[in-house]
Amino acid sequence: MTSVRRRDLLALAAGLALASWLLVRAGYGSLPELQWWLPVPLGVLAVAELLGARALAARLSAQRDRRPSPGRTPGATRPVEPMLVARVAVLAQASAYVGAVLTGCWAGLLLHTVPLLGRLSAATADTVTGVLGVVFAAGLTAAALWLEHVCKIPPGEDDDAAPTARA
Repeated sequence: MTSVRRRDLLALAAGLALASWLLVRAGYGSLPELQWWLPVPLGVLAVAELLGARALAARLSAQRDRRPSPGRTPGATRPVEPMLVARVAVLAQASAYVGAVLTGCWAGLLLHTVPLLGRLSAATADTVTGVLGVVFAAGLTAAALWLEHVCKIPPGEDDDAAPTARA
């Protein structure tokens, strides 16, 4: 499995920012009022992934060093299942793409509402919602990228050795 490329995430976010700006510009008057709490689940997911990455990093570090993880009694460290790490890595990659998509969508809203701040009263509340959306979605992307980084397997001694041919 390959890592998520940051430039792919940036291109996705930028493209969706442009597309959502065009959509919002075309139909802003018919949109319902955007509540400030709409992007909050993204923040909750970001915090959950940060906590998960921290816990997984501690367990993997303890497993590599063969010492118990913090808060556990000596000898009580259970090895981390390789399939769990693989599933978490897939979750992290999916979350990184979702975060990039939603960052672009909220940024597209901001591209339309920020210039209208002095002229339209609804733009103020929508701008607050858009700022929260961009911050939480970018936070989800960052947390997902860190979680993916935690799931990487460090190269071992066997990886550095040249492959030998068998006769």
